[in-house]
Amino acid sequence: MESFHLVHEDGKYKLKREDAERASKVIDSNKQDAIKQSKEFIQNQGGGSLKIHKNEGGFQEERTYPKSNDPRKSKG
Repeated sequence: MESFHLVHEDGKYKLKREDAERASKVIDSNKQDAIKQSKEFIQNQGGGSLKIHKNEGGFQEERTYPKSNDPRKSKG
């Protein structure tokens, strides 16, 4: 499963494949819209995980698209 990171850099959101230097997608919008666009991009790529980072740095949460690809069952 492909892993992507959504990070806030230079006033924009950048969706990057794990270990990639260049962004797969640059989103000049708010965080909620950036998450939505990232979800659509990942689903069009066949699915994967999205690791969302806080604007100030650090990890916020991870989501899997489509949800049926989630590797484990957990509450929440």
